[in-house]
Amino acid sequence: QVQLVESGGGLVQAGGSLRLSCAASGSIFSIYTMNWYRQGPEKQRELVATITRDGSTTYADSVKGRFTISRDNARNTMYLQMNTLKPEDTGVYYCNAAHTILRAYWGKGTLVTVSS
Repeated sequence: QVQLVESGGGLVQAGGSLRLSCAASGSIFSIYTMNWYRQGPEKQRELVATITRDGSTTYADSVKGRFTISRDNARNTMYLQMNTLKPEDTGVYYCNAAHTILRAYWGKGTLVTVSS
């Protein structure tokens, strides 16, 4: 069983920065591929960034060069550094733990609002 808790969301002006955190319970955090998803108003949930257990990263085209995903396996925590935020980045950001064999887990989300 893995529990994921996101934090760090809030209200920020366009051009600003936020750092999201995802804290995971349990001792097997390091074996999961970790993802950040987001869901904007009246939009479908979309994958924003991925970090594999060996540290490889991928990003949605819309956030490349602005967002950075990272993880600290010793602290069972994943991060998303978001810079140069835009109003279209507004949404609820969700942490996801994925594995090819084990079940996936989701956090409850943290709200990011970017004002223009």
